[in-house]
Amino acid sequence: MVFKAGNKYFDLDKKPVIMGILNVTPDSFSDGGKFSDPAAALQRCAQMIKEGAGIIDIGGESSRPGSERISSQVELERIIPVIRELRKTSDICISVDTYKPDVAAIVLEEGADMINNICGTDPDEELLRIVAGHSAGLCLMHMRGTPENMQDFTSYDDIVEEILTGLRKSYERALEAGIDKTSVVLDPGIGFGKSIEGNLKLLKDLSAFTEIGCPVLIGTSRKSFIGGILGNTTGERLSGTLSANVIAFLRGARLFRVHDVKENYESLEVARRIVMQE
Repeated sequence: MVFKAGNKYFDLDKKPVIMGILNVTPDSFSDGGKFSDPAAALQRCAQMIKEGAGIIDIGGESSRPGSERISSQVELERIIPVIRELRKTSDICISVDTYKPDVAAIVLEEGADMINNICGTDPDEELLRIVAGHSAGLCLMHMRGTPENMQDFTSYDDIVEEILTGLRKSYERALEAGIDKTSVVLDPGIGFGKSIEGNLKLLKDLSAFTEIGCPVLIGTSRKSFIGGILGNTTGERLSGTLSANVIAFLRGARLFRVHDVKENYESLEVARRIVMQE
């Protein structure tokens, strides 16, 4: 299976892809404020690329539970300097974590290759058209409600079937908007409007999402369901993240959005070599 984002191609049958997280925000749940300075952000990008990241996912607006929305202007002020400087020094695939059409249009013009949309089960039609017009990649993620209230909506009759149905409809809308089928990735949205039990069910039954026919991206990195199981803090969740991501790989996920690039790259490389016997 191939994933195409702009002029970047990934053969996911050969190996999984690490998407390194770069939050240029003051309030993200794990690393808020650490990379708000463009120089620090670029240094972090260089480190993640060296450690094995195939995609850098830049976020200018926090989506942690309870976080508040910001204007497009503020979001762009945070991310544009990083995109411009990173594009000068690297051909790495750049993803921007946004659901706003006006932000998407500008960052794609500035050299971004894909959009990571947390509102993927209710994608804005204009955003879909913008992505199609740039031949960019698109990640459609499931979330109930908004980051402010999503954890008020964690009850499902059948969590796998409900999310599967929503993402399938969004995938079809993306194709209707003109986005190539090889340029869409689906993310069930671990931690976004899900309980601990719901997250575990999604990971256990993740192979169901591969039936749609496009790559599956998973984001378990340092999330609270790991802390709920192990009783640890955000900075202590690396081992839990590695375990969850290897299970997700065995269930069919091929893109992994992570904070700790080196450790995830190495654990998934070992898992890949065992499974694929190369």
